[in-house]
Parts: sequence; structure tokens; C-alpha cells
Amino acid sequence: MLANLIGRFLQGIFVLFVLFTVTFFLIKALPGGPFKSAEKAIPEHIRAKIEAYYGLDQPVRVQYFRQLGNLVQGDPGLSLRLEGREVTEIISQAFPVSLRLGIAAMTIAMCLGIPLGVVAAWRKNTLMDYSAMALAMVGICIPAFVIGPLLADQFGRRMNLLPAMGWDPTDPSSWMLPALTLGLATGAYLSRLTRAGMLEILSQDYIRTAKAKGVGSLRMLIRHSLRGGIIPAVAFIGPAFAGIISGSVVIESVFAMPGLGLHFIKSIEVGDAPMILGSVMLYGTLIIIANFLTDLLGLWLNPRLRASR
Repeated sequence: MLANLIGRFLQGIFVLFVLFTVTFFLIKALPGGPFKSAEKAIPEHIRAKIEAYYGLDQPVRVQYFRQLGNLVQGDPGLSLRLEGREVTEIISQAFPVSLRLGIAAMTIAMCLGIPLGVVAAWRKNTLMDYSAMALAMVGICIPAFVIGPLLADQFGRRMNLLPAMGWDPTDPSSWMLPALTLGLATGAYLSRLTRAGMLEILSQDYIRTAKAKGVGSLRMLIRHSLRGGIIPAVAFIGPAFAGIISGSVVIESVFAMPGLGLHFIKSIEVGDAPMILGSVMLYGTLIIIANFLTDLLGLWLNPRLRASR
């Protein structure tokens, strides 16, 4: 067990190294640069001094190892777009918004998806099952950047029930529409995974034995089926949660939220390497941690996995 955990940790370090390397050279392949925009019209000699200040006049190899060393120390450096501001400062201010939105969206997804999948499996091949899975398929097929504006227009502008734009940390209603937009697709996936897992468990011999002994339906569903049936959904929750946070980039722009997504988009537009690398590595670390915690939860839910390790 300990060896497996150490192996996963080393694997995560390697993944982060590869992620950094690929992202760094993709940034270098972007056309233009942070100080070559026609809108700024910076004189050539001034631009050269600015690039020298940030070390952009150095060979790519030198820039690579310098940036890698900064990230290892937990300091991506100064933002090139927001001159004088540290990337860590920007992330510390913006990421809590994205994190809170992600938690709200995942809560909605779990509250909708898992019960829907359980009911669909319990009422297999009935109208309830078909309706639930059809609804889930709609949620999967329609992208979030389509659902978001529709919800904002209907519930924000037309019905005036919820704020369509902005962010108030003390007002949960301002989180509702963006959280619902992000949570619907994830909830749809969870419902299908839960249904598949529950159907597999409900077909086991011990479930038929429990039915033959007269165990009540509700007790059999909760005590004998649910723990094993939700294992596929639990395995999906970790990466899905990280995906919600990293995928909130567009939704934060749609609902004008001051999250990390806005800074990430702007940094790509101007080639702000420290900001891009800091954001990407944060998202990558979050995904690795989420996968690790999901594996631990899966071991707790499934004793056979503990025995095999």
C-alpha cells in the first residue's frame, strides 16, 4: 500500500514536469509577444530594456531552467501583463472565486446526478429510467457555453430571479447560475456512471439472495447496493472536480466573475508566460491531488481493492 502511494506521488511529479515542459514551449511558439503588440506601440529600445529586465532576451534554454527553478520554489515570477504584480498574488486573489464556484457546481452535480442514476437503475427499463437517461444525454451534449447564456437570459434578464452577472461572496444567489451551468454536464455524467455501477451490483448473487430472504427494497438499496454501485461515480468525481475548476474559464467570462479564468484568458492573449505557467501548474496539481484522493476513497469503498494492494 505504501509503495503504491509513493509510486503515485512520483508519477505525479513526473506528470507536472512534462506539463511544465510542454506548456513552456507552446508559449514560446505563440506568435508575437507580451511587448510586441501594436496597441502598445512601445519604442524598440524601451522594449529591449523591458525584455532584458524580465530575462526574455536570454536563450530559450536559460529561460526554461530559470522558470523551472522559480516554480520549484513556488514563485512563478512577475506577471508580464500586469506589470509589477506577482503571479502568486494574482492567483491568491482570484483562485478562491474559482474554487468556491467549483465546490458549488460539484455539489449541484452530485445532488442531481447520483440520485438520478440510482433511481434509473432501480427502475430499469421503465419510463423513469428512459426519461432520466434522456435528460442526462441532453446535459452531456449541450456545452456549458451554450447553457450559460441561456440560463442568464431566462432566469436573470427575463424572470429577474437570480443575478445574471457579477460575484458577491456573501450572496449565494450570485453563484447559482454559473454553478448550475458547470454542474449540469458533470451531473449528467455522474448519473450515467451511477446507473451503470448500480446495475452491475443489482445483478450480483448476494442481491438476489437478499431479495429471496425478504430484505426490504429501501434497506437493500441503501445498505447492500449503494456503496458498491457508486464506485464508478466516485472514481469520476476527483478529475471532474478539477475539470470543473479548470473548465470554469469560459463560464467566468460569461458571468463576469473575478476568478482565475479571466486572468488566464488575458495572459494567453498577450503571451504572459509566468501567468500561464502558474495557472497551468496550479490546475495540473489540483487534478493530481483530486485523482489521489479519489483513489483513497475508492479503496475505502471497495475492500477488494485494499486486499489486492
